[in-house]
Amino acid sequence: MIAYIKGILSSVQDETVVVDVHGVGYELICANPFAFQSALNEEILINTYQYVREDTLALYGFKNEDEKYLFKKLISVSGIGPKGALAILASVDVPGFVAAVEREDDKFLTSFPGVGKKTARQIILDLKGKLVMQLSISIDQDQQETATTANENTTAIIEAQEALKALGYTDREIKAIIPQLQAMDIKNTDEVIKNALALLMKK
Repeated sequence: MIAYIKGILSSVQDETVVVDVHGVGYELICANPFAFQSALNEEILINTYQYVREDTLALYGFKNEDEKYLFKKLISVSGIGPKGALAILASVDVPGFVAAVEREDDKFLTSFPGVGKKTARQIILDLKGKLVMQLSISIDQDQQETATTANENTTAIIEAQEALKALGYTDREIKAIIPQLQAMDIKNTDEVIKNALALLMKK
């Protein structure tokens, strides 16, 4: 298995990045490739997971080991494949997701594309109590409150993405501004849309 790739980040696409390692380009599928944009044409280390099935061989890239571990746990849940796991990672930070699982927040979990009530309950059943033990985080009361706020921001961003698509913006355009929207930590969907439109106008 390939644990990580270290080389020059040569390309950032809608769903992938390419890392040049001594003349060999490794294409990595990422939750949000644009999160790596600032390292373009520079040396970078990206944690990877090699996904192997009868008809599939793919490399997935992650910002850190926690994201990689969460991805591996998510694809072990019945009803969630790599595409669904990436959709979750693209919209939420790891502590926020873990906190939602620990408090059995069905409403938050079903806000992700492709996650219905049945899958949300399966996530909770399979992962509750297991993620905190393995990831380099702990969820105490203060962190629960912080994570709850982060979850509100995530829900607003997910809703805003759908609104922006309805307005005709492409996935590429929307993904490119998600890191900036997450940094703003806005809980109101209308405000997220307003700021998103302002960012898109600058592109």
